[in-house]
Amino acid sequence: MSQSPVWITEADVVSLIDMADAIGALQAGLRAEAAGAAHNMTKTHVEWQADGAHATLHAIGGVFSDGGFAGTKTWAHTPGGATPVLVLFDSRTGALKGIIEAFALGQMRTGAASGVATAALAAANADELAIVGTGKQSIAQIAAVAAVRSLKRVRVHGRDAGRRAQCVGRVGRELGLEAVEAASVADAVRGAPIVTLVTRAREPFLTARMLTRGAHINAVGAITPGGAELASDVLERCATVVADSVAQAQKLSSELIGYFGRAPERWTAVQSLASLVASGRGRFASDDLTLFKSLGTGISDLSLGIEVYRRAVHAGTGRAFEHPQQTAPRLRTAIGKGDANGV
Repeated sequence: MSQSPVWITEADVVSLIDMADAIGALQAGLRAEAAGAAHNMTKTHVEWQADGAHATLHAIGGVFSDGGFAGTKTWAHTPGGATPVLVLFDSRTGALKGIIEAFALGQMRTGAASGVATAALAAANADELAIVGTGKQSIAQIAAVAAVRSLKRVRVHGRDAGRRAQCVGRVGRELGLEAVEAASVADAVRGAPIVTLVTRAREPFLTARMLTRGAHINAVGAITPGGAELASDVLERCATVVADSVAQAQKLSSELIGYFGRAPERWTAVQSLASLVASGRGRFASDDLTLFKSLGTGISDLSLGIEVYRRAVHAGTGRAFEHPQQTAPRLRTAIGKGDANGV
């Protein structure tokens, strides 16, 4: 008998998986992608103005053909917030397997991607992180880097002084790390071996002259063509450029498009995170800057979502609900005169 679909809440998600688990699940998913056993659905989005502010509707997805899962995540990012959900299907039968409330999942997925990239590309002795951006993603980003490097200090910069102070306080309370406020981007990143950007900036603010040789950068915030965090001279210094999806970077990253252009041959310099994980390659001693450009992929969401689903089923967590195919009402088959014309 098939497993009934389950609804998995935000509380369920955080009780079932932590950041170390998330990084491990993502690494496994990326290896499956590199082996051709997992495939992304290209991310799509639409933008509009909501009460005079910028808003976007997103959809991403993927399929793990060997694992028997397919799924999509969708959310509307508005000034009032967002309520993302991940829907999992059986890739063989199309049956609904589960619906996962995906705000915490998305934070862990995005953090885990930076953690995977940092593990591969940051200097082994890197012990300080500069983070620019104090929004909802910031703590997960710091936790992910702390999971793969022994951090002695975190420097925090954000435009709002109150939110900056709150972020510093949370880093100490929740992660047990020393954290200090930085008054500017330049102050935050000066000499830092790891830099994470997670902002809603529309114009580049990080320049090459701000960065120390050998730094690794996680560029997380600009996930639509209207966003930008990096100046082009940062890319000029990069020995390695990695994107979670090169195809999506070619469509959505204004920073990489501005530097590499539209010619396919120039994009051979950008490698996928999956290929980096599969190769086992790390930083070379001669490398100057390294960059991970994060845009979000269906495979990364599914990697964590499948792990959460399996744990929920094993633990009996989540609320079962009736399968739609079992409860769908019988459709009216008769069409009255005029109905066919829509009147």
